[in-house]
Amino acid sequence: MALRRVLVVEDYEPFRHLLCRELRQRPEFKVVGEASDGLQAVQQAESLQPDLILLDVGLPKLNGLEAARQIRGLAPGAKIVFISQESSSDIVRETFHMGGQAYVHKAHAKTDLLPAIEAVLAGKRFVSSSLDFGERTDSPAPCHHEILFCSDDKVLLDALAQFIADALHSGSAAASWVTESHRDSLLQRLRERGVDVEAAIQRGTYIVSDAIEILDASAFLETINGLSEAASRQGTQHPRVVLCGERAGRLWVEGKPDVAIGVEQFRTTTGSGL
Repeated sequence: MALRRVLVVEDYEPFRHLLCRELRQRPEFKVVGEASDGLQAVQQAESLQPDLILLDVGLPKLNGLEAARQIRGLAPGAKIVFISQESSSDIVRETFHMGGQAYVHKAHAKTDLLPAIEAVLAGKRFVSSSLDFGERTDSPAPCHHEILFCSDDKVLLDALAQFIADALHSGSAAASWVTESHRDSLLQRLRERGVDVEAAIQRGTYIVSDAIEILDASAFLETINGLSEAASRQGTQHPRVVLCGERAGRLWVEGKPDVAIGVEQFRTTTGSGL
């Protein structure tokens, strides 16, 4: 059985020691680091490159959600299990949005910790059954759709890059439709966020196309299916396919609002878009 290197992040020392003790009783886990705040978590994740991170939400200096966002770019190979006393479904959803693969309620850590870790290592999701949350261990992520109004190119490119990087770091696939003038800047921003762009394109988990390209329904679905299959080949169960770009905005500027709305409506029914 492969040895899994674990970083434990928890500000309450007795509970952190409890988590470490549980892990050390299993020969397949090695605790390589402990952190008591979010800044330490980010620093140790970057230096240690652990396989697994147990991460609290309510941390001093930098909360667990923001720490997770930064960790995704610095230690993209690490899987994140959130452990928190928060029971809000909105908080749970946000932890998954920030790259978590499991959410364990602290009141049930004794019974749920190891099943959560096993689920994550098997490519599944886990949420403590005591929480009122719609997604269960092996369910795919829900679809959502966002429209971003940007004040300048930098805001647009930063938003697109973060959206795509989040997807690729979590094992999902992505497609973007951007103008030729923005393509190189977008790819550079992805590299700055720790994305191996060339490898993702070669694997078929990332596609970047020209914003003027308009696919018919069958070609669009073929693209989505190809991305999903490529992510599945990399070992991701129930992979998400995220879609983003500038096509709708360009169509609107060109005086084609009906076509722009149609593009967004179709994308909403087929995947997750920005």
